[in-house]
Amino acid sequence: MSDNIIGKPQRRIDGGQKVSGQARYAADHPMDKMLYAYGVYSTIANGRVVAINDQQAKAMPGVVDIFHHGNFPTLHRTPNTKLSFAKMLSASKADEHRLPFEDDKVYYPGQFVALVVAESFEQARAAAHRVTVDYDQRPAVKDLQEGLRVNGTRDGGAGHNRGNPDGAFQNAKVKVDQTYTTPVEVHNPMEMHASTAWWQDGKLFVYESTQGVVNHRNLLANVFDLSPDRVEVRAPFIGSGFGGKLWPWPHSVAACAAAQVTGRPVQLVLPRAQMFTTVGHRPETRQRLRLATDASGKLTSIRHESLNNTSMLDDYTENCGGVTKSLYSCENVMVSHKISPINRGTPTSMRAPGAAPGLFALESAIDEMALASGMDPLAFRKLNLSDKDQSVGLPWSSNHLPEAIDKAAERFGWQARKAAVGSMREGDEIIGYGMGACNWEAHQVPTDARVVLRSDGTALAQCGLQDIGTGTYTIVAQTVSELTGIPIERVEVELGSSSFPPGPVSGGSWVTASVMPAIAGATREALQKLRQYAISKDAVFAGQDPESIKVENGQLVMGEQRASFVDVLKGQRLSRAEGNFQSGMPEAGKYSFRSFGVHFVEVRWDPGISSLRVSRV
Repeated sequence: MSDNIIGKPQRRIDGGQKVSGQARYAADHPMDKMLYAYGVYSTIANGRVVAINDQQAKAMPGVVDIFHHGNFPTLHRTPNTKLSFAKMLSASKADEHRLPFEDDKVYYPGQFVALVVAESFEQARAAAHRVTVDYDQRPAVKDLQEGLRVNGTRDGGAGHNRGNPDGAFQNAKVKVDQTYTTPVEVHNPMEMHASTAWWQDGKLFVYESTQGVVNHRNLLANVFDLSPDRVEVRAPFIGSGFGGKLWPWPHSVAACAAAQVTGRPVQLVLPRAQMFTTVGHRPETRQRLRLATDASGKLTSIRHESLNNTSMLDDYTENCGGVTKSLYSCENVMVSHKISPINRGTPTSMRAPGAAPGLFALESAIDEMALASGMDPLAFRKLNLSDKDQSVGLPWSSNHLPEAIDKAAERFGWQARKAAVGSMREGDEIIGYGMGACNWEAHQVPTDARVVLRSDGTALAQCGLQDIGTGTYTIVAQTVSELTGIPIERVEVELGSSSFPPGPVSGGSWVTASVMPAIAGATREALQKLRQYAISKDAVFAGQDPESIKVENGQLVMGEQRASFVDVLKGQRLSRAEGNFQSGMPEAGKYSFRSFGVHFVEVRWDPGISSLRVSRV
């Protein structure tokens, strides 16, 4: 296993802007005649709006309009594109498919039922608090347990079957049958969801807190029946998202429609309270794991049955068994997912969707299985690691999990672990050692990029993706700098606009693997054009073979002769050498691409004062 690192340590190039307050987020763009919107949110979970009592609110100072299902403009519902990595740049997907104020029905608490637009934020909020709503309230299904009783379940897809897991379980020597539950989790990033929208000459512009400016653009174009080039979504900085900003929510459409009707810019920022109800969550899960081994400790059967809540509006499956089918070697595996609708907003992706709750259940069951088999949890895992991806019948592109386990165990000191429960103590504390393995899809998705080498000695890189706080600006600049020799401080990076060459949504841990090949390809294309300029008539390397020209420190080099990028461009009276490139996807059907990891932790429990803490990771 190699420890080689790509690139050199580098301070983030956008760090100064962020710590000095110069980085401008979706709600940091004041405009002339800006209006401010504030939502009125349902206080019931199920029913119908009978009346919107807004006369008192309309009479308050600064109120421009109050929108609801009775007066909102007609918009176009657009079915979600089936998500395909190959077609991600043309995708149009929303988390909640229902348009804002589409009808008088209420499906969950926190649903938009009205929108107040006023001259100031304070006026909009005050007026929204004066709007009262009469409901025809109906019984609500509040959680997964009640959903099972009232609505039952339906298939959530993403299943997997191989071999005969039932028969193998029945005939096994050692068995474990356990059920694990995980609660609802909400994203709550530092920056709340926000939209600043305006129309100009029939074109829609939006500053949006989104993890996907291109997808967001595509969806808004469909909703407002515009060609994509008539919509521009901008997100130069995002205060994180954790998956909750991957796909658009109704507030963004509502802000755009309000701006269209009023003819003025409209800004809508969700209150912190609505981050718990209106923009998704990781659903509650209930997972049953049935594992079996033979006398040697080899797994002979794995059954992972997962259930999660979804909404009354949309089907969302938390793919808890996505890792189960491939992490361990076993000939007999069954993975299934079922969903049950309840009166809560639509769930969505959140930090390792499916894998986070799924691995908690799987790895807990693996520990139970190791204990039942009388084996060390580390030894049990190593015995059952798979040398290929049995779920698709392909070899791994790479898999260094065995080496990672050995290296981590040595650093952690796993050899000092005592197997008997409660046998490791220090003072009043009982000490426990734990470990868990994991894998995650290693995707590459198509990405377009543009790199420009300019006659002033600087470089420009552009891509229509967004930096959600993960350092994308910096690694783009590092890539251009490393390939050209231009100092990183002279590399300008422009991200976060759908007007740039299209890039993917920032999720799934695929951005670096997808975008850097596109940036590198565009840089090489620009350098190749520069070489062509350098060998043209009367140029510095006139008539020479361009392939023999090297690049060093912002210069073209052939033997002892050197010419800076600036000299080459100015010598030809050119302002730039531009390269454009689209990265592709790995060849299908050859390898299974996944990344692997292992974690070791020390937990301490003081029963005298009921203190539980993770003391070492």
